[in-house]
Amino acid sequence: MKNKYDVIIVGAGPGGSITAKTAASGGLDVLLIEKRQEIGDPVRCAEGVGKDALKKHIEPDNKWIASEIKGSKIFSPDGTEIKMSEDASSGMKVGYVLERKVFDRVLAQEAAMAGAEVMVKTRATGLLRSNGKVTGIKAMYMGETHNINADIVIGADGIESKVGRWGGIDTALKPNDIETGAQFLVSNIEPGDYNQFYLGDNYAPGGYLWVFPKGKHMANVGLGILGSKSGNVRAISRLHRFLETYMPKGKIVEMVVGGVPVSGPIKQTVADGLILVGDAARQSDPLTGGGITNAMDAGKMAAEVCIKANEKGDYSVKTLKEYEDKWRSTIGKELSKSLQVKNLLVKLNDEQLNQLAHSLDGIDTSKMELPSLLFALFKKNPKILWELKTLFV
Repeated sequence: MKNKYDVIIVGAGPGGSITAKTAASGGLDVLLIEKRQEIGDPVRCAEGVGKDALKKHIEPDNKWIASEIKGSKIFSPDGTEIKMSEDASSGMKVGYVLERKVFDRVLAQEAAMAGAEVMVKTRATGLLRSNGKVTGIKAMYMGETHNINADIVIGADGIESKVGRWGGIDTALKPNDIETGAQFLVSNIEPGDYNQFYLGDNYAPGGYLWVFPKGKHMANVGLGILGSKSGNVRAISRLHRFLETYMPKGKIVEMVVGGVPVSGPIKQTVADGLILVGDAARQSDPLTGGGITNAMDAGKMAAEVCIKANEKGDYSVKTLKEYEDKWRSTIGKELSKSLQVKNLLVKLNDEQLNQLAHSLDGIDTSKMELPSLLFALFKKNPKILWELKTLFV
């Protein structure tokens, strides 16, 4: 560890590692820190990604792909099934189910091979400032405190994002902006080769329950409940009930709990000397909760802007705002659409969700992309989905 770097990245998830790799490949002196002693552990997501989105950043490798998915099956509260093939269901974040414990480490290794310094069990405890500008971090490593300077600090520290708060950026989440989640890794089952999504208050009020296959006999089985609808409903209790009903022979071999931001993007993701990436910037999809490849895309954009800032010797908001503009004009547009759909769906009761599913009877949805599916639903149910009319004009 040195006293000064061009860029310090806090958080070695996919977004942080892609940022580090891209910045280091561009000639910058980069430090990537991770508060945990093992990168990628614990896993805090369902691990599903779209193939094309992933291939933009890394060539798929069987050592970190747990399963290849044929498509998605969406179940309404009464069990009505809507099937979407892999090619048509990219909006549901399918294609591969990853082994994140391996995948995240590979990305960090690639960052290291590109020249970034990687330090685990290193926790950011605050920011350094000079004349109002962020100039580095305060860090704790092996019980010792260090002041480490940098031209730019990047917060890739997830939903908690202390870096954002320390930098004066409002990252607060309301109950309606967060899903309380629980997930089991379940063995001794036959999950098939389709990702499954279950809708309705019986499963997950304001959210959904998922089954993501991880091989022939194993799957991630989890659910997210919208904070404003949770009340006395406990995610783990609902999950246990689902297993007892649908997977009575299943064996739980791992468990994880946590939160997923479904707020849509926050208003500000840059400050003088500071950039936020991934869940720290609320770049996960508000409809699906998926955020792996969005974080990777944003990380690449952030690093490219860091390289330009280094060339100019200007690390102010004026220069870093290029990152803000780039991700909002790409990722941000899709997130805004997803937020609009999510905000409507959480208002619908089980009867209305069933009506939507039944209205597709006789329509082949297997070759529809998500926008086409939504349009078909809108045409059949304009009164229920009237709030989505702006998506189709």
